[in-house]
Amino acid sequence: MKAKLFDWLGISAAVLCLIHCLLFPVLMVIPLGLEHEHDAYIDAAFLLIGAVVVYRVTNNMESKKLKYTFWAAIGLIAVSVLIDMLFHIHSPLIYIGAALLITAHIINFKNHKH
Repeated sequence: MKAKLFDWLGISAAVLCLIHCLLFPVLMVIPLGLEHEHDAYIDAAFLLIGAVVVYRVTNNMESKKLKYTFWAAIGLIAVSVLIDMLFHIHSPLIYIGAALLITAHIINFKNHKH
């Protein structure tokens, strides 16, 4: 039951992260009076949540391939967040990482015996 809950939490956090990353640039282009720049700390918060969930999900995982997929996704997101914090460049690696993380959680969820 816990693994199922963590997969749902991971899927939800990754989808929210992806939505945030896709919609924020669009909202900055539309003249809505928003004068706030992209905050890399929001991405870092999503990264922290994702890393904790991935750690919990992969802690006793038997599938090495799926485990590496989870950690590769977190790695891509981490590199993207680091690039954003250091150079103020929003890297597309975060989109790839979030999509990979969602995919890994869905595969893991489907592999559970419910």
